[in-house]
Amino acid sequence: MALKYTTAMAEPGGNKIKAGTDFFIPDLCATRPVLMLVILAELLVLVYVLGDSALPHFSWGRLAIASLFLQWIVLLCAALLCAFRGALGRLSLPAGVLFSYLIILLVTLFSSFMAQVLFAESALFEMDAWWLLRNQLVALVVGGIALRYFYIQQQLREREQAELNARLESLRARIRPHFLFNTMNSIASLIGSRPDEAEQVVEDLSELFRSSLIDDDEQAATIADELHLCRLYLRIEKLRLGDRMQVQWRVDDDLLPEHMPALILQPLVENAVYHGVARMPEGGIISISMQKEGNKLLIQVDNPVPEGITPASAGHNMALDNIQQRLQALYGEESRFRAGRVPGGHRVVLSYPLSESLT
Repeated sequence: MALKYTTAMAEPGGNKIKAGTDFFIPDLCATRPVLMLVILAELLVLVYVLGDSALPHFSWGRLAIASLFLQWIVLLCAALLCAFRGALGRLSLPAGVLFSYLIILLVTLFSSFMAQVLFAESALFEMDAWWLLRNQLVALVVGGIALRYFYIQQQLREREQAELNARLESLRARIRPHFLFNTMNSIASLIGSRPDEAEQVVEDLSELFRSSLIDDDEQAATIADELHLCRLYLRIEKLRLGDRMQVQWRVDDDLLPEHMPALILQPLVENAVYHGVARMPEGGIISISMQKEGNKLLIQVDNPVPEGITPASAGHNMALDNIQQRLQALYGEESRFRAGRVPGGHRVVLSYPLSESLT
């Protein structure tokens, strides 16, 4: 099993994973990975017993004992790999793989000896030295497949995260030409008649760009930060749209310190303006609500859209797809995202766990 560690987390010379970096073996103390291991182990047992039994005389006793034996090995290996995961993560990759292999082989050897003692009188299995060797060879092959699978999964997750980070950087750097053009025109029209207001717009625009370019590592984003970013954007757009654009906020003040991934809400508000209110001669109301449901934050953004015109476009879908994929990568199945037409307009609903903290 050839494994090659190619990420930037490997230090030159030592090839050690930096402290705090996850080892390629997943957290086998978590419910889902353990459940998947148990199911896969049981399927292997079923295939083994089916291949070794005649269907008219299927050996249920053999299935039960084989299941007990293999599940014991799987669960004990999972427990030990979970217990030593931190220590394995501090080793070089080859050493981590070697020690993981040793854990699997030693657990298999120990379990095989115990099975010989407990089931010595059983006629269902022939337990001898060759049986012990066969079990070690099976553990060697299956363990190698499992470790290789874990490694590939980690590489895919890192690649996906890198792609999402690149999309976020692209989203941060993206300045819609129409927004910049309209803002510059608004500033130019205000300089002569209302210079103080023109100065305020310039300051708002500068702060909007500065806030949108802050790296998550430099400053943890909160709901208050994202709301401030949205209000800066809406205040600038208000100069162009005037009374055509109305905004309704329904946000509990207790939620303001809670964590929020950067640039989650602002692109939704921008889409609501550009693909909704701005395209309607009479304008409309953008409704933004945030509420806590259990341990999750529920966000809903509603905006009107012109009749007979779908809000979907390249820019619209790019922002929605980006947000959906980021939520999926950050929170997995605990996140929800839904967008589409509703009577009277367009609605986006998303939720994610408030208890999560991103680094």
